[in-house]
Amino acid sequence: MASSTSSVITLKINGEKYTLPVDHRTTLLDALRERLDLIGTKKGCDQGQCGACTVLLDGRRAVSCLQLAVAAEGREITTIEGVADGDRLHPVQQAFLDLDGFQCGYCTPGQICSAIGVIEEHAAGWPSAVTEDVRPEAGPPSLTPEEIRERMSGNLCRCGAYVSIVEAVARAAEVRVDERPAGAVAGAKEAVA
Repeated sequence: MASSTSSVITLKINGEKYTLPVDHRTTLLDALRERLDLIGTKKGCDQGQCGACTVLLDGRRAVSCLQLAVAAEGREITTIEGVADGDRLHPVQQAFLDLDGFQCGYCTPGQICSAIGVIEEHAAGWPSAVTEDVRPEAGPPSLTPEEIRERMSGNLCRCGAYVSIVEAVARAAEVRVDERPAGAVAGAKEAVA
């Protein structure tokens, strides 16, 4: 029986269910790394400032060091271990590999998870702080290097691989557009340019 400061929770991570007892103060990051041995998600600052621990919660990016594990119950959690499709890398992973979007690699799992979220946010038409025209009738903003830098600004890279990271996100966004149904591609390719 769980005490008043702990609970038995079930987390759905990368399509699999994990049931474990956790202290209510346990972060999702610590549950992933310390309890479930999913060590691809990195612990950087442990204060939500570096983005190394970024995962996807219900498809949206979140820094797992600020998310309590108990609050993630019932949500779809995707870590770096779950973004590939078997042996086929996710387009963001492939772009990071092709364009040297990493050096030491420590921040790369968080960068990749964040980039996946960025591309989906952009495709949904969400504006950023640098989007010039935020009126709905203006349509989605172009995914310029400035847009990518602003949208990825919560992820720090100590090695300074930012130029390659921006290029990798842009390439992966183009791949995403190319994989859309034919009717959706026309306007989306213009948005990436």
